Amino acid sequence: MAEPRTPEKLLTAKPPVFHHNSHSPSASLQLPSPIITRRTRTASTSARAMENPVVTGVVKSFSRTKGHGFIIPSAGGEDVFCHVSDIEGEYVPMPGDEVKYRLCAIPPKYEKHQAVHVQISNLTPEVHHKWEEPVFGSSPAK
Repeated sequence: MAEPRTPEKLLTAKPPVFHHNSHSPSASLQLPSPIITRRTRTASTSARAMENPVVTGVVKSFSRTKGHGFIIPSAGGEDVFCHVSDIEGEYVPMPGDEVKYRLCAIPPKYEKHQAVHVQISNLTPEVHHKWEEPVFGSSPAK
């Protein structure tokens, strides 16, 4: 039988960490929990992100159907999480696209970062899909 969920138990419980399934090309990457979207980000967090410099990277993976992807920073380091709500522009990012973005610290500890205000600066030669186009199962931009 499950333990009762008292306020004390809820405060000491660790937040869940979601892992990609093993079939994903980014199986070792972890999604932040909770996922901070443009809509749920506080004004102060957004303001701090705008103070950060614009950095560059390359899209490692992006799933339109899942609503997120990862960017490999040009300066090196850990891959950076990117939510679909932070993509600016008319095209869906594809692996290999060069992007510009700002880093935004993820609460509650502000130890990890996610990419915000992401703009594709150099498209790969593959055909890119626009956001308003329907999603097809066989599409590489899923």
